[in-house]
Amino acid sequence: MKERERKGLLRRRTRRVGEFEYRVTLPGDIRADGIEASLDSGLLTVRVPKVDAAKPNKIKITGG
Repeated sequence: MKERERKGLLRRRTRRVGEFEYRVTLPGDIRADGIEASLDSGLLTVRVPKVDAAKPNKIKITGG
């Protein structure tokens, strides 16, 4: 698309028709059965949960 030269705020426009594809590589430590995706008012939200073993653990350190 052509962009006009403007002073001040930069604005961009995209086309709103046709197919769109976006690929991303995910780490291997995800729960594929728990993936959720929703589309609301043009906003795509994808939630990809980690497996329980991959989540960070807190370890309490006591003084001796």
